[in-house]
Amino acid sequence: MDQLTVLPDHPISSSGIISQKFQNLGITDFQDACRYVHELPYGYNSDKNDLMILFKENMGTCTTKHAVIGTLAAELGLPVAKNVGIYRMTEALVTGTNVILDKYQMPNVPMLHCFLVYDRYRVDLTEGNNNGKNRAIDEFLFTQEVIPNIPSKDEYLLYRKALKGRILTMDEYAGLAMKRILQAREEGLVLLKENVK
Repeated sequence: MDQLTVLPDHPISSSGIISQKFQNLGITDFQDACRYVHELPYGYNSDKNDLMILFKENMGTCTTKHAVIGTLAAELGLPVAKNVGIYRMTEALVTGTNVILDKYQMPNVPMLHCFLVYDRYRVDLTEGNNNGKNRAIDEFLFTQEVIPNIPSKDEYLLYRKALKGRILTMDEYAGLAMKRILQAREEGLVLLKENVK
């Protein structure tokens, strides 16, 4: 992933809801807004479909942090887009994963992560936060641009579609049923939350 300094340094001048929120906080340019969101603690929000939850709870995940900045970019007309990617969750990346891999007899757990894309750059506003991972995610099995505040249900359906159409066709997942991957994913989500505590 790239540093957030690759993103446009653009004044916040829109009257959009997110632009106004940052202006009310005394934040006047896009990079400063990204810095503010990056520095907020990593934490699981009570309602990730609420665009303002990041500000209400003063914390966020990759989903809520990138929803806010993706929306701000759209309000400002900047070519910065929220993307989702599916990565290989392994023991090296997330401590405790081997228990899941042994249980389900899998090489890794395909998991979803969000980030920003600008030109040829990828920026993760949760990188360096206590996000349950041992290092940054640099390799994805699948990526797709999405609307900034994609509903949780739509994000899950996108994940399932990518599993069926792309991931399960890869040699490393030969013979694995979708149900097994979905069960392992659920345990992976629990593990990530435990690692944040």
